[in-house]
Amino acid sequence: MSKLQQTSLPDRGVLAVTGPDSREFLQGLISNDISQVTVDQSIYAALLTPQGKYLFDFFISQAGDDLLIDCEKDRLPELFKRLRMYKLRADAVITDETEARNVCVLWGEDAATAMGLSPQAGSARQSADGVYFVDPRLADAGLRMILNADQKVSVLANLNVTEATPADYDTHRLQLGLPDASRDLTPEKSILLESGFDDLNGINWDKGCYMGQELTARTKYRGLVKKRLTPITIDGDAPAPGDQIMSGDKVAGEMRSSNGQLGMALLRLEYLQDETAELTSEHATVHARKPGWANF
Repeated sequence: MSKLQQTSLPDRGVLAVTGPDSREFLQGLISNDISQVTVDQSIYAALLTPQGKYLFDFFISQAGDDLLIDCEKDRLPELFKRLRMYKLRADAVITDETEARNVCVLWGEDAATAMGLSPQAGSARQSADGVYFVDPRLADAGLRMILNADQKVSVLANLNVTEATPADYDTHRLQLGLPDASRDLTPEKSILLESGFDDLNGINWDKGCYMGQELTARTKYRGLVKKRLTPITIDGDAPAPGDQIMSGDKVAGEMRSSNGQLGMALLRLEYLQDETAELTSEHATVHARKPGWANF
């Protein structure tokens, strides 16, 4: 077994949704199919504006009778407020579980096997310590763990695990080309198909209506995607989020998150498909990298 790495993610929070109407309530809101969530399976999904623009993305897993939403911590109060607003008369209770549960990640070859899971994206199990699931976007991303706050150490005590840092995991996800919430997706502006959600198992095309579904479907079936969020390598100083990336005197795209010489950028497709295109920012040369999971 190769070396496993583990770290907590202090930038993630947890909401719990429970009650007889919890699944029906969420089904009408999110881009994926909540019926797929069981004690053995987790999902990745998004909440959109009525116009089909990105608001939040998150992971949903099951622990007992609760549906646990692993989401961006800084924007958790906003997500909590919006879910409460949409709940109306649904018999469902939403609670902030961030203080009681830690979000951790474990990655490296055979990480799923080490935790008793099938190495399939979304594979999940629960125990007295919490919930473990293979990242439903991409199995290579590793395991996500929503652990009871006092259980983190004991859960991993019997494994040969190197304690890493959130920055180490950030490097790992950038190597894979995975987006990181609002660092890479702009609320009320980004659209799912530009952001890789179809390739990353974040959309169910057969579930029926949900908020923003009409525009998302139209974008797919009319071939309206003109840009893609993609990983990049950077020679020079990393551009700041929002900085323009140029091809000569033409704007090729816009910078998103970065860590060292790795980053993410939203680039026009013609510059991704032209291997001779030279992309630059003010103080760097940028090289786009098509991830193996992407279809563009």
